[in-house]
Parts: sequence; structure tokens; C-alpha cells
Amino acid sequence: MKFQVALLAAALAPVCAQQLPLPGNLEALSEKAEESVNVTLDGAMLQFAAKWLPDTGEDARVKKLIAGLQGIYVRSYQFAGEGEYSKADVDALRDQFRPPAWSRIVGAHSKRSGGDADIYFKADANGNIAGIVIIAAEPRELTIVNIAGTLDPTQITDLGGRFHIPMLDLTCCSSARRESR
Repeated sequence: MKFQVALLAAALAPVCAQQLPLPGNLEALSEKAEESVNVTLDGAMLQFAAKWLPDTGEDARVKKLIAGLQGIYVRSYQFAGEGEYSKADVDALRDQFRPPAWSRIVGAHSKRSGGDADIYFKADANGNIAGIVIIAAEPRELTIVNIAGTLDPTQITDLGGRFHIPMLDLTCCSSARRESR
């Protein structure tokens, strides 16, 4: 549940066609944070970036993948000490992703580190994946990832190593599942 894991999760799939609304108190956390990351790549920026990719090989797959994206949004805050954001801040985020529109497919909690990770999927009327949101909360770090648009889940690894998104490392997911048991 490190920052890189959350950024990696941004490469996994899309959310709805709009930018994730963030509660005002969450944006205020950037002032409290020792470090913050605010990534906003809208559809126009992604399409512009895609123009620079070659039409051959792996780059062609990435180009096809981002053609359906409308935006990538990442907010990450690192704090000097524990307790600089509250459980209520995280719960306000989680409350936006309730059934029937959203399904929480992963909920991991580590008693050892005090961290939580949630992954929410949204399906469209045809049963296709229409979105994903990842919320990773650790005692001194909070990261929210949203990718808007459509993305074939079989293409998710193609984003790794592009647009400053780390390569996909599935070993982190299996260790988080072991910790949550």
C-alpha cells in the first residue's frame, strides 16, 4: 500500500466520464501535507501525448488503450506525522462509491501498518467495466486514484512504464491479501 502501488493502480482501469469529485476537506489536506502530488491529465492532454507514440509494437497498444480514456487523476498526500487526516476524510471518499452503481472488489486492512486499501469498480449496462477508483490510506499517507473513460482490462499492463505510471507488479496485491487475513 505504498504510493507507487496507488499510482500503479491508476493504470488498472477507468472510472466514469467525469473527474472524481473530491470533498473540500480533502483538498485542504494538501496544505497540511509535507509532500503532495496532484496529477490531472484530461482527455485532451492524453490524446496529445498519444500523438507522440509510434504506431508500431507496444506503443501502438498503449495508443489504442488511451484512446478511450478521458482523464487520469491522482491525489496523494504524505504527512510528517500520524493523525494529520481523519478516518472521516477517508469515509467521505468511500461514501461516493456505493451500490448499485459501484462495487467494492478489494478491501484490505493491515493491523501491522494501520493501512487500508479499497478498490471500487463500476459496470456499464452491458456488463463491461466502466470505472475504477483506488483509495490507499496509511497512517502518514493518503492516495486517491481515478481514471476516467473506458479501458479493456486485458490492456492494463500496457500503461505501466508510460506517463510516469509504474510497471505492473502483482506481487504487491497478493501480499496485501495475506496481510488482510
